[in-house]
Amino acid sequence: MIPHTSEAVRKLVKRLGTPENLRVCYEAGPTGYPLCRLFISLNIQCDVIAPSLIPQKPGERIKTDRRDSIRLAQLYRAGELTSIYVPTPEDEALRDLVRGREDAKEDELRARHRLTKFLLRHNLQPPQGAKKWNKKYRAWLDALKFERTATQVVFQEYYHQIQELEQRLLRFEEEIRYQATNGTHAPMIQAVQCLRGVGLITGTSLVAEIGSFKRFPTPKYFMGYIGLIPSESSSGDTRRQGKITKAGNRHVRRLLIESAWSYRHRPAVKGDLKKRLEGQPPNLQAISWKAQNRLHKKYYQLMARGKNAGKTVTAVARELAGFIWAVAQELDDLSAS
Repeated sequence: MIPHTSEAVRKLVKRLGTPENLRVCYEAGPTGYPLCRLFISLNIQCDVIAPSLIPQKPGERIKTDRRDSIRLAQLYRAGELTSIYVPTPEDEALRDLVRGREDAKEDELRARHRLTKFLLRHNLQPPQGAKKWNKKYRAWLDALKFERTATQVVFQEYYHQIQELEQRLLRFEEEIRYQATNGTHAPMIQAVQCLRGVGLITGTSLVAEIGSFKRFPTPKYFMGYIGLIPSESSSGDTRRQGKITKAGNRHVRRLLIESAWSYRHRPAVKGDLKKRLEGQPPNLQAISWKAQNRLHKKYYQLMARGKNAGKTVTAVARELAGFIWAVAQELDDLSAS
C-alpha cells in the first residue's frame, strides 16, 4: 500500500526497475486517468482495465486487495484483460461539460417534480390552457400566495431552486455551443449534426463520450461498444439471440435511442436540420438523406411485422450508430485529402 501521490508512485517505480521493463495496469474507477498519464510521462506502458470484463473464478469467496492485485497481474500477463480508451485531457474536459449539463437536467426534473407534488398536496390546479412550464403556467406560479408563512417559504424555495437550475443549464449550453463552434472537436460535432435527430446537445455529447471514432475499425465494433447488438447463446446448429447486451457506454446508448425516435417521421430536409446541413460537404448530406430513407423504412417495416415500439426504435438506433460511424469516417477522409 502506498499513498496516492505522484512522489510515492515515482519511488515505487524506481524500486521495481527500469521503465522499458515495466508494464502497469489498474482498474477503471472514480480516480480517473491522472495515474495513467503519470505512468505514460515516465515512459511506462499503462492500461486502464474495464472492471466488468475481468474474468472471475467461479466459487471464489475470498476477496482482498492483495488477492485482487495478484489476480490482476496474472491476467494482465496472460493477455486476458480488456483495456478501455483513455481520453485526452481535451476529451475529458468536453465529457465533463456535457455530463455536468446532464446532471443539471436531472436535478431540474427532480426539482420540478417536487414543486408539482407540493402543489398537488395543496389541491392547487393551474388555470385552463396553462400547460406545465409555459408562460401562462409560470405567471400563475408567480401570483400564488399562501396564508401561512411556512408554506409560502417552502413554495418560494422550491420555485427558486428551479429558476437557479434553469440558469445553470443556460450557462452549460452556452459553453457547449462555443465548443461546438470553436473547440478542438468542432468539425466532428458539426458533421454528426448532419443526421436527423442529432442536434447541438446530442452531437456534442456523442463526440465527447466517444472521443476518437478511429478506434472502431467497422460499424459493428461501434455498435458493440455501445451495447446495441443482441446478446447471443449459440451452440452447434442452435442459434439463440436475446435482448441487447447493454454493454459499454450507457450515455451514448441513451442518446442514440432518443435520436432514433425522429425517424418515425417521413424523410424531409427542413427546419433545424436544413440549417445544420447548410455549408456541409455533399458527401455528408448524401449520408444524411440515405439515413433518413433507410431508417424510416426500417421503422415501419418492423412495426408492420408486429414488433413493439421499444424494440423497433432500438433496432433503428443500432443502424443509426452505423451512419454516425460513416459520417466520422467520411470527415476523416475529407480532412486527410
